[in-house]
Amino acid sequence: MSKYTTGEMAKRCGVTVRTVQYYDARGLLTPSELTEGGRRLYTDADVQKMKVICFLRETGVSIHSIGELLHQENPERVIAALLDEQEKVLRQELDQRRSQLEMLGEVRKSLKNTAHFSLESIADIAHMMKNKESLRKMRTVILATAIPFGIVEWGSLFLWIFQGIWWPFALYALLAIPYVVWILQYCWKKVAYLCPQCHTVFKPKKKEFAFARHTMSTRKLTCPCCGHKGFCVETCAEEETGNGAETETK
Repeated sequence: MSKYTTGEMAKRCGVTVRTVQYYDARGLLTPSELTEGGRRLYTDADVQKMKVICFLRETGVSIHSIGELLHQENPERVIAALLDEQEKVLRQELDQRRSQLEMLGEVRKSLKNTAHFSLESIADIAHMMKNKESLRKMRTVILATAIPFGIVEWGSLFLWIFQGIWWPFALYALLAIPYVVWILQYCWKKVAYLCPQCHTVFKPKKKEFAFARHTMSTRKLTCPCCGHKGFCVETCAEEETGNGAETETK
């Protein structure tokens, strides 16, 4: 059976001598043999154990958790379960980092396109990026309902023009009114608008919201705080406005 000194052990595992000594001091890697002169000797089994410890540390498992695992009767099963859980955590962190990186890129891109920017403009961009995912979900819901409704509209119109069957279009027209009312109400509840003048987030009146000119991301409104009238940027409405940052007008 091969035996290795602390230095040889470190070399085989690709770590420093101090690392081997540290794990020894923490009780994770006890040498299989001590010579009369006090030298620590390790076996091939100890080498494999050391490699497992190093691997677990590289995946982010704490020293304390490794110590508990190695003292279990069947550490292999526990380690496998722990690795599965650790993989989930790392993937979540990776997704979060990607989201942060995307937000950073969007903010930098927006700042390059802004001739004059201040702390308020940076805060506005950050606010919009934060609510980007909520707006995407809202627009997905709208498209999911609008596309089938549009198919029904053109289908019934085709029947009326080319087949002379008018009643499907009449039925569609009756259903279209409550659908449009529902869409407007749904959107009004979900969105708020950012005034480019005073940087206030507000909800417009329902009537103004319904008839205002708009694009996919802006709407021409009057800010209730500063009176600015122009295109305001669409963002996600806050459910609670305890800090007074958002002004709502009914």
